[in-house]
Amino acid sequence: MKEAFLIIDIQNDYFPDGKHILSGSEQAGRNACKVLEYVRSKKNEIIHIQHLSVNEGADFFLPDTYGAEINAFVQPVEGERIIIKNYPNSFRNTDLLAHLQKKGIKNLIICGMMTDVCVDATVRAAMDLGFKTTVIGDACATENRELYGEAINAKEIHSSYLAGFTALGNLYANVMSTEEFLKER
Repeated sequence: MKEAFLIIDIQNDYFPDGKHILSGSEQAGRNACKVLEYVRSKKNEIIHIQHLSVNEGADFFLPDTYGAEINAFVQPVEGERIIIKNYPNSFRNTDLLAHLQKKGIKNLIICGMMTDVCVDATVRAAMDLGFKTTVIGDACATENRELYGEAINAKEIHSSYLAGFTALGNLYANVMSTEEFLKER
């Protein structure tokens, strides 16, 4: 079956000197780069998802800013599609689904940022839409959060969301490391 590599929101604001730095963004970016190089060598479909914040009060991923640009680790090249989104779910109000259907793509390889927001929303929507998905877990990143007055470490959040994808026999996604993915291919 045909597959596509979706790179979600690997944008400058998530990296050091950005406006919304994530824990582990540089390592995730390096791993996404390795997968991207492999997928390019196979001439598979590559889709860059770029979030632009247009809601009132947004303070990062603002249109026409350096922070909203796709990071150098995964910089698109000619022929690679860029889809702009304004919501966490990459399918919502975009032409992503129509594009994948037109290309006959049934399998998705996904990485990106944030694991528990845009990656999660897209992976779960992909399952609902009938796609078989693989998430490259170490090519994703998130941030520390707080709930009920308690700090929750980014690593715990990241691992929990990846584990959730694999519930019920990989219902939402098969999760692999970059190394596992490249060895399997």
